[in-house]
Order: sequence, then structure tokens, then C-alpha cells
Amino acid sequence: MRGVTESATTEATGPAPPLLVPAPGAEQHVALDFANSALTLPGGQSLDLLATPEATARWLAERHLAPPGTDLREVCAQRLRALREQVRALIASRIDGRAAPSTALGALNDALTTAPAASLLRWDQGRGLHRVPAHPVTQLVDHAMAVLAADAADLLTGPHAERLAACGSAPCTRYLLRTHARRHWCSIRCGDRARAARAYARRTRSQAP
Repeated sequence: MRGVTESATTEATGPAPPLLVPAPGAEQHVALDFANSALTLPGGQSLDLLATPEATARWLAERHLAPPGTDLREVCAQRLRALREQVRALIASRIDGRAAPSTALGALNDALTTAPAASLLRWDQGRGLHRVPAHPVTQLVDHAMAVLAADAADLLTGPHAERLAACGSAPCTRYLLRTHARRHWCSIRCGDRARAARAYARRTRSQAP
């Protein structure tokens, strides 16, 4: 996974947008990076790194979940976006100490169990007997979703689960693994913004009549 700058465009269309610095924990858990692929930026702008089939294919390839140049269709991108929302719902419920939503549990379990087990056996004059996927792109997406779901399940039930947190700098919507008890920011930029907001609030209170 690459993290270069903290600038971004509002839509992941056309040329690849600059990538955000990964939130703490995203290098360890691709599911956390997946959950953070839709976010709100300062000023209320939104960024979706899976906004288009091309952007989704690029995101998967950068994380070695698909070969470079994979040609996805919108239905494939939509499936991944739908799974992402359910992963986010499970992370949010874990952080808040609420019951896990049944819809999200069902979606994650479906993704875990639908990955193809084997390629089919075919024969033709030129190649003789050989193995091929029945539906190559669909099976590729099924595999990627299974990997993401398995990592999400590990994240939510493993030793890192207690460190899950939402970024504490509004309007950021990213999740992270706290590096220590007090850290609730996904980046230096968000931390600076949160400290500036607190300083402004203190000055405002001190100046009030």
C-alpha cells in the first residue's frame, strides 16, 4: 500500500487521485483501509476511492487484490462499495459497544463463503485439458471480497479490536487503530485541526462576557 500526500480530489475518476496517508492500522489490516476508502474531507467534501469501476480496479491492484489493468464493471464496483458500508457498520458498532447489525453480519458472512473454491476443467484442440475460471472477473471480485471480509473478521475479533477508534477530528470519517490511549486522530493533519479547534474554543470562552 502506498501513502504519499494528504491532498485528494472529490471523485476518484480519470487519473488516479493522490492517496491519503494511511490511517494508523491500515498497513496492518487491509479491511481498515477498505473501510476508509470513503471519507469526508475538511470543508465537507467527500472522497470515494471506489467511485468508478476504474478507480475500484486501481484500488484493488494497489493492494494486490487484482492484477493491474483488470477491467471491472459497475456491478462489481457496486458490490465492493456495498460490502464497505457493512464493514463500516460493524466497526462503528464495535467501537460504540453496540450489537452488531444483522444485515452487516450477513453481508460479511456471505462474502466469506462465496469465494470460488476451484477453476473448472476444460478441453480444446489447441491446449488440451486445462483449468479456467468460469467467470474470471466475477471470481476475482469474489476472491477480493472474501479476503477483505476475512481481514475484517480478524480485525473485529482479534487483539487489535480494543484499539479501534473513530478519528476525533470532525468532519473526518476515517477509522484507526490507536497507537496509544490518547490518540484518536487518523493523521497529523487531523490532530492539528482538532488542537486548533480546541484552542479556538478556549479563547472564545475566555473572551465571553
